[in-house]
Amino acid sequence: MAETDLFADEKTQDLAEAEQLRQEIRHHEYLYYVLDAPEITDSEYDRLLVRLREIEAAYPDNVPADSPTQRVGGRASSQFAEVRHLEPLLSLSNAFSEGELRAFDERVKNGLPIGSRVEYVMEPKIDGLACSLIYENGRLVRAATRGDGVVGENVTANVRTIRSIPLVLQAPPGEQLPELLDVRGEVYMPRHAFMQLNEQRSERGESEFANPRNAAAGSLRQLDPQVTASRSLSFFAYYIVGEGARARHSDSLAALTAYGFKVSENYRVVPDIDGALAYIRDFDQRRAGLAYDTDGAVIKVNEVRQQQLLGATGKDPRWAIAFKYPPEQAETTLEDIDWRVGRTGVLTPTAVLTPVKLSGSVVSRATLHNEDFIKARDIRLGDRVIINKAGEIIPEVLRVAAEKRTGAEKPVEIPAVCPECGWRVERQGAEAAIRCTNPHCPALGREGLIHFVSRDAMNIDGCGPSVINQLIDAGLVRDAADLYSLRREDLLKLERMGEKSADNLLQALAASKENELDRLLFALGIRHVGAKVARILAAQFGSADKLLEAQPEQLAQIRDIGAKIAESVVTWFSVPTNRDLLERLAAAGLKMTFTAPETQEDNPFFGKTLVFTGTMPTLGRAEAKTMAQDVGAKVSGSVSKKTDYVVAGEEAGSKLDKARQLGVTVIDEAEFLRMLQGGAQ
Repeated sequence: MAETDLFADEKTQDLAEAEQLRQEIRHHEYLYYVLDAPEITDSEYDRLLVRLREIEAAYPDNVPADSPTQRVGGRASSQFAEVRHLEPLLSLSNAFSEGELRAFDERVKNGLPIGSRVEYVMEPKIDGLACSLIYENGRLVRAATRGDGVVGENVTANVRTIRSIPLVLQAPPGEQLPELLDVRGEVYMPRHAFMQLNEQRSERGESEFANPRNAAAGSLRQLDPQVTASRSLSFFAYYIVGEGARARHSDSLAALTAYGFKVSENYRVVPDIDGALAYIRDFDQRRAGLAYDTDGAVIKVNEVRQQQLLGATGKDPRWAIAFKYPPEQAETTLEDIDWRVGRTGVLTPTAVLTPVKLSGSVVSRATLHNEDFIKARDIRLGDRVIINKAGEIIPEVLRVAAEKRTGAEKPVEIPAVCPECGWRVERQGAEAAIRCTNPHCPALGREGLIHFVSRDAMNIDGCGPSVINQLIDAGLVRDAADLYSLRREDLLKLERMGEKSADNLLQALAASKENELDRLLFALGIRHVGAKVARILAAQFGSADKLLEAQPEQLAQIRDIGAKIAESVVTWFSVPTNRDLLERLAAAGLKMTFTAPETQEDNPFFGKTLVFTGTMPTLGRAEAKTMAQDVGAKVSGSVSKKTDYVVAGEEAGSKLDKARQLGVTVIDEAEFLRMLQGGAQ
């Protein structure tokens, strides 16, 4: 036999062995990462992987992208490309009581043919982040985050590192894999991995993640897949979209298990809403013992045909809802109070607590609001206090456990001087806030600059709080005008500021010079002048020069201004240092005039009343309001029967609930932007 034939036979045998090894390794990964039932030891698994790598190293041109050795094979990315979901990745509306769930059940029944029998599937609400996985002929080709529900970020390279996500699907017995499969699920970080990660970060002197959800989100969006791979993320599959979906959602969950996905072991099919409520009560008793965080339970109509009949409204399906458990409360000790100075000179008290576990995270600080809040609750240092998380986001002190006082507690001393500069503080009129009286307080300058560059103000991207602090510490910046004198070589001296970041920041500064006068007025931090008032003033006077000469009586006559705001504006412009700042900003090239946009009577929002609530994916609240007003819309702060649209972002609260109660149309940011450009809903 010729020598070339011998080599050919050897290659064929090696490649056949490699494919057999891949199948064997996938099998053991499934047992370990999905079923948690390994059949071999770690060392035996490692030997299989080492042998596969040896063969693949000999034949690098024959290594498939879905080989187990390629889970961390992607390059580090400088950015995540946007991808459009095959079908919108909807989020769920929330219910917080039995009454709201029964109302949901009634809406479901009213939306279906009379006499329809409705059964539900109950699943844990995993506290992670939603992800869409696209498989073509059983092989993973794309993974994307939720984004705005229509467009997400391509995180395929990072998702490939999550070992509970199959790169190649198993075909159920007697079935063929769909040509295209869109699997929806939740990426999460198990509690043990979260604790381990924070221990490692603490040892390295890095800040710890607040909770497993934040840790999972930060890990999935790492620019380097190898960092993601080190974070021990996991994945629960919970839905099949389009082709591949079964007639019943519970059958789809069974199919996902057969394909090789991890599906929550805690899902149940219940016959009616009473069964759903029983599940919620039972699961609340068991969820603390799970290996992952949950903050509620999800209820879904089981029959997919019924789901299709019910459809969706805005970004929420009518056939599913999330029940959120009440926020947890915890008891701990108030050790101290930290008084911080904000950009307007207000001193805000923050409780320093003995660290305590609350809602899946360790809490050591909580808001105390103001002096009146402390006095009304007779809060003392050393008190045992009850805390919770407001909306599961901001920890706050609810009350004092006065019955547990020992007599060693000490009254809270309200500062008489500013903790930053030592000047006296005062309360003005009936205000609850105490303020530093030093107009040149370092804290005012720092916080004022942070506000000046923020998205809703001058929108100077790449100039966040850490950069501002470095600029101040280096003596490069004292006020806003100094920002526009920065040079490339100045920025390159800053920590973690590379050439590209420096260039991007300089471009953002240049672009901010074109902002209209209203954004500048808001950015200056004039007391009582928010984005709305700034726009009214800019539109009324048209230029900074004319506003500069305005008298209090003239200002007070303007609708929505009043005497209090008028006095504040006139006082600010009368301060020589403020006038000097404005002159220096004008000399730097900032726009000092306001051009009123042309009214667009053919726009869908013209003459309509809008309310914005929650956090938008890309727009600041003030920016979104301005955009709506530019096309002739009215923006309100409260929802009523006269409201035409509620634009809801993440963590939308009572305004969204009221909109649903009143039947007001709810849209998300993506729909808002589409309609803003002239599209009909």
